[in-house]
Amino acid sequence: MYDEELFAKIREDFPVLKQKVNGRPLTYLDSAASAQQPEPVIEEVCSFLRTSYANIHRGLYDLSENSTRLYDEARQTVADFIGVRDTPTVIFTRNTTESLNLIAYTYGEANIEEGDSIALPVLEHHSNLVVWQQLALRKKAILRWIEIKPDGTLDLDSLDKALSFKPKILAFAWVSNVFGTINPVQEIVRRARASGPVTIVLDGAQGVPHLKTDLKELGVDFFAFSGHKMLGPTGIGCLWGRRRLLEKMPAFLFGGSMISSVKREKSSWDVLPNKFEAGTPNISGAIGLAAACRYLSKIGMDQVRAHDQALMSYAIDRLNDVEGAEILGPLDVTERCGALSFYFKGLHPHDIATVLAKEGVCVRAGHHCCQPLMRDIGMKGTTRASFYVYNNFEDIDRLAEALGQVGKIFPESPCSPGCAGNRLKVMVQSGHHLLGPVCCSSGCCQNDCSDMPSSRALGNTMDSCSPTLRAGRPEPIDLTNIKITPLNK
Repeated sequence: MYDEELFAKIREDFPVLKQKVNGRPLTYLDSAASAQQPEPVIEEVCSFLRTSYANIHRGLYDLSENSTRLYDEARQTVADFIGVRDTPTVIFTRNTTESLNLIAYTYGEANIEEGDSIALPVLEHHSNLVVWQQLALRKKAILRWIEIKPDGTLDLDSLDKALSFKPKILAFAWVSNVFGTINPVQEIVRRARASGPVTIVLDGAQGVPHLKTDLKELGVDFFAFSGHKMLGPTGIGCLWGRRRLLEKMPAFLFGGSMISSVKREKSSWDVLPNKFEAGTPNISGAIGLAAACRYLSKIGMDQVRAHDQALMSYAIDRLNDVEGAEILGPLDVTERCGALSFYFKGLHPHDIATVLAKEGVCVRAGHHCCQPLMRDIGMKGTTRASFYVYNNFEDIDRLAEALGQVGKIFPESPCSPGCAGNRLKVMVQSGHHLLGPVCCSSGCCQNDCSDMPSSRALGNTMDSCSPTLRAGRPEPIDLTNIKITPLNK
């Protein structure tokens, strides 16, 4: 049962949320990109740096031995959090991206040959797409794409078709960072195993922060996630793999800490996890990640999930009441978590996010590192609000109210959601109906908006047009007068 009072207390643990922007409360709705850190995590990292910092594994003095102990205990804590008993199979990396690259450059290079298939959904984050794309190019392998249904969920018939090609690797995300869709991992694994021998890689970056994680139950072969999306520091992540696979894989990076012996002629590598942790690791990051795991465990992942569903349900209802706001992805909150992408009055996501920022509302706008997905659904990007344990219903109210300001500032764009010209596959969902895959009658978007201004030229990071500029906005909004109130005032 959802404990609203518990999460009201939890919010007090996040000092960054006490700031104001332009006199308005800071409303942070970008946790799918990076979650804020609570005071207990901050304090544990600071305490380590103040009292216990030293390099690990080599020093024979107390400071180094204590640092080593804390680092090793951090690995054990993380292993427990994700349901792993064989602790050395938990490898510390910088993030999910590095973990996936490690798999591709070791297991992938050793096992993929010319003509082999690699299967993955079109909705993957670039971190779990480009690595396999580039491996396929290097090895002359073939990518087998798994499509999505109109509601943003995975098309299991398309999965079966991809599996019919007997891929050696199947890689997919637990939770979509665009739609918040929770993929049915166990069902996907069951179908994959039934199709023949296949190595299954799961991107858990968006899943671990929101869902109870037990790798034995999930049944995959490799698992990757990041600390900064689950209340931990940046620069720390994890790769887990089955021991039999990790031990056969070649080393990835070479140098200190990962060697067993070095001779002039050859070298040998240390046992797990050291084999894959070359050089001085992010010791404070590992300690911070462990602190985040303990913080979430204290809340209880069942409570985290209940909170997430409560916020998501309220957000869907609230945005459905905002004229012109239409939601992407499944409307059933049992099928999604964390992220909520939406379309608003044909306006460009960057323009929406710019106005929201002036209102103190922090959202993400753009392609969300999912360009193939955006092309497939006929959009240049979306506006995404993402929630976590420190958010509340008032945050969602402020988002809805700020969208009202957006509507007042910008004229409605002539472009439809299918701006690329009748290519929309994922329906925009609003209330009790679906908006079909139509394009605007003016025909302005039949040329893929190539005649519209580039938002990259205007300083945006997504290389796409801004329909609202075409619709009459003369200049980008001036953000120079935005003021953030320091915590001590």
